[in-house]
Amino acid sequence: MQQPLYILAGGSSRTHGQAAQDSNIRAGKAVANAVRTTLGPRGMDKMLVDSSGTVVITNDGATILEEMDIEHPAAQMIVEVAETQEEAVGDGTTTAAVLTGELLVHAEDLLEQDLHPTVIVEGYTEAARLAQEAIDAQVLDATLDDDLLEKVAESSMTGKGTGDVTADVLATHVVRAVRMVHEENDGRFDSDDVRVLTRTGASSSATELVEGVVIDKDPVNDNMPRSVEDATVAVLDAKLDVRKGEVDTEYNITSVEQLDAAIKAEDDELRGYAKAFADAGVDVLFCTKSVSDRVAGYLAKEGVLAFKNVKQSDARAIARATGAKRLGSATDVDESDFGHADAVSLKTYGDDDLTFVEGGAASKAVTLFLRGGTEHVVDELERAIEDAIGVVVAALDKGGVVPGAGATEIAIADHVRSEAAGIEGRKQLAVEAFADAVEALPRTLAENTGMDPIDALVDLRARFEKEGVAGVISSGRAGEIGDPVEHGILDPAAVKREAVESATEAATMIVRIDDVIAAE
Repeated sequence: MQQPLYILAGGSSRTHGQAAQDSNIRAGKAVANAVRTTLGPRGMDKMLVDSSGTVVITNDGATILEEMDIEHPAAQMIVEVAETQEEAVGDGTTTAAVLTGELLVHAEDLLEQDLHPTVIVEGYTEAARLAQEAIDAQVLDATLDDDLLEKVAESSMTGKGTGDVTADVLATHVVRAVRMVHEENDGRFDSDDVRVLTRTGASSSATELVEGVVIDKDPVNDNMPRSVEDATVAVLDAKLDVRKGEVDTEYNITSVEQLDAAIKAEDDELRGYAKAFADAGVDVLFCTKSVSDRVAGYLAKEGVLAFKNVKQSDARAIARATGAKRLGSATDVDESDFGHADAVSLKTYGDDDLTFVEGGAASKAVTLFLRGGTEHVVDELERAIEDAIGVVVAALDKGGVVPGAGATEIAIADHVRSEAAGIEGRKQLAVEAFADAVEALPRTLAENTGMDPIDALVDLRARFEKEGVAGVISSGRAGEIGDPVEHGILDPAAVKREAVESATEAATMIVRIDDVIAAE
């Protein structure tokens, strides 16, 4: 009798073959379905409540999937698709997640028809290449002026809690912000140069564009000036306090004279910090670490405006905007280490003071100062604005714009189907399935808009065959089939390219898995 041979640790589980494929595909479909209803201008929001009771209300795909705290490894791949989409182009996260789910749905049907997973992968890969061709053919031959970019930004924000009335105003701010940074910094764009700061207490229409850096900090001493013109700026990454030794030491003081000498030495050290910056001509000091009350008092006497515990991201933005170097010590400072700003001032909003650093000498930096009635509103508004910034940058730097409202997806499906006839073997079935999966996006848009999805899809195909472009246009409580370009509904081509590429890679990876071994 042969004894059983144990390879896996106790408590481990193994699922293989069709059972593993079914489990992974079901998990991927479930995640995609969770965000499907958020797609489009009439998409609905999700309320997510964590174990501590924190509430997030959003229809941003990446945020929803992140807050869901998904554990299934295959489903986690779709979360990664959304995250990759967000990082690469700033928008299209829901599109990428839904497309991944639809590719898995059609892969499941093909597996039931006895197509080998490798054949499906080959077909999907070929179809993705054809899809990229279709996207390139849809790129509009138009100058990327401000009006066009505002339409791109507004299309991205529509339905994301901004309100249709203010979306055009916000889009104008976004395009101005990106243009300022893009042109002033020789066509280079750094995400740190366009910052977003939120405050409750006003409607979203009160949002403003500030040409500079805004930080949520008060001066370290009330006697410091509230505004400085033509300011010399220093950024310090060190404490302004009494130095401490590396080892524990003990001093025995036996007389009043010795105590007075120790206090004077300590006081001279702290006074020396303030004098060093004042003598060097520093008007404003941003310190990322603590500043003792005595140093703050001495700085106030010298007329220096100082801030402590400045966040690293804020310090980095100020240094970049003003041209200041990050100082590691307060003892050896030089004029070449300082930056310059036209003005540094404090402004009051409600009960809070905000610090405005405007007119940086080194690079153009702007801040979108967002307003909203509640924390939930400004949080969602911030996500919408960040997506809008991402799509405007993608349109400028990564290949133009294409018609939105599902029109590009209809063009992709039509091109892939027309080319599928020339592909031999069973791979043709996978290519056709890819086209069906892509069409699920405009079908979902139509359904979320209140239209019959089947009738809408038929009309979209017919309109595309006749006019070469057709999309789902949201109009009032219902929708209609029309030309998205005429209605100003535009998307960056990079968003479509990234969604197709990342969704195809994730779906093909999941389809190829036939064995899942999980430790306890």
